[in-house]
Amino acid sequence: MQLYKDQNLRVHNSLSGKKELFQPINEGHIGMYVCGPTVYSNVHLGNCRTFMSFDMIFRYFKHLGFKVRYVRNITDAGHLENDADEGEDKIAKKAKLEQIEPMEVVQRYTVDFHNTLQKFNLLPPSIEPTATGHIIEQIEIIKDILEKGLAYEVNGSVYFDVVKFNEDHEYGKLSGRKLEDMIANTRELTAQDEKKNPQDFALWKKAEPQHIMRWPSPWGDGFPGWHLECTAMSTKYLGETFDIHGGGMDLKFPHHECEIAQAEASTGKSPVKYWMHANMLTLNGKKMSKSTGNNIYPSEIFSGDNNILSKIYSPAVVRFFMMQAHYTSILDLSDEALLASEKGYHRLMEAMTSLKDLKTGATSDFDVAAWKQKCYDAMNDDFNTPILIANLFDAVKHINLIKDDQETISSEDKELLEMTLNAFVYDVLGIENQALTKDDSKALTGVMELLIQIRNDARANKDFATSDKIRDELTALGIQLKDGKDGTSFSIN
Repeated sequence: MQLYKDQNLRVHNSLSGKKELFQPINEGHIGMYVCGPTVYSNVHLGNCRTFMSFDMIFRYFKHLGFKVRYVRNITDAGHLENDADEGEDKIAKKAKLEQIEPMEVVQRYTVDFHNTLQKFNLLPPSIEPTATGHIIEQIEIIKDILEKGLAYEVNGSVYFDVVKFNEDHEYGKLSGRKLEDMIANTRELTAQDEKKNPQDFALWKKAEPQHIMRWPSPWGDGFPGWHLECTAMSTKYLGETFDIHGGGMDLKFPHHECEIAQAEASTGKSPVKYWMHANMLTLNGKKMSKSTGNNIYPSEIFSGDNNILSKIYSPAVVRFFMMQAHYTSILDLSDEALLASEKGYHRLMEAMTSLKDLKTGATSDFDVAAWKQKCYDAMNDDFNTPILIANLFDAVKHINLIKDDQETISSEDKELLEMTLNAFVYDVLGIENQALTKDDSKALTGVMELLIQIRNDARANKDFATSDKIRDELTALGIQLKDGKDGTSFSIN
């Protein structure tokens, strides 16, 4: 179904700083590139949030009926320390520390990356290219930029000439920086510097004798610049101009700024129609940092092996927590926030489970069609998942009222409600029902039926102390008993 024809989607374009009506370059088709990880360590939670945000966007495009080619790269060479043009390659440095081959480092942490994202229920991209698999393409782009006089070679390294490029283009337009201000705020070059200007960046770096990751090139053995990799891979698979380029907010400058410059220098075209950036994740109100200990990995959340959180949280709860903030907003992770999200998650899953067994009537007190459009309106407003989730809980309220015979719903509306909830919760938000496995559910139901029977016997014998104790202890565990005319039921909060 081509639902996109009936929906007006607006996205925040970082290039213009405004929300714009989304109109793909080719009707019905979307090309989307997202900067992937540098695989030299376990993927951290902040990166997971970025990839989860673009997974949600990918899912909504697919739900609307677009054909999407989603490219997310793996950086397995060329990313130097501190995102600079000097220092060691992050992967090579890790390989030296562990005394293994660089590609062993790449393999180990690529596997960790995939396993972690799978736990969070992310869909795989259409293509996942690697930097080392596209050295030839990168060399060809460098040749092209050199021929156009917008780069220069020094001692086996090639640098992009930002000042020369800025004569006919605008370097800094994505981040809102002016080259003149950047030049005024940087130090003078020393005699040891190879660059003409401090703002110039490496397209190709000469490999010193100790550098273990190296490839032959027209300028000697070396390795590609970090920024160049994404230009080569995005244009190869999506063309010289494509719809969406995404990544974390921290990549806007200099990484994405340099990508624009390289592409415009090489092709003469602006490479991307809509630039989109996801915001950062903080922990207990502070920036995540391994050096300060204010840091937590996904595996530590799932296992409970940490000193920050009070309990184990499932991947589905963490994903639900992430979706409760807009992708462009800073989100703070804390035990209190996860506890609240866990309660909300269980309420939502409980309602979706009970929806199947709702009795239907001749009429509906809940306008499901109007509610459904509110869900689309939220997502069409730059993928506003917090508003979508608020709408989902409006449906939860009505489901519980219908369950308690305080409202009615027709069979047609019940079918529409179930279909729409499944679409937005499972397909678009990517939230799995991990509350209970089938075996756990069967065992819990049996235990609860036994406790309810013991409580009923206590009440019949006027042993209200035992009856209240069972109810209160279960409430403390997050299990609520509800007495109704058809008996006692339970729900997990």
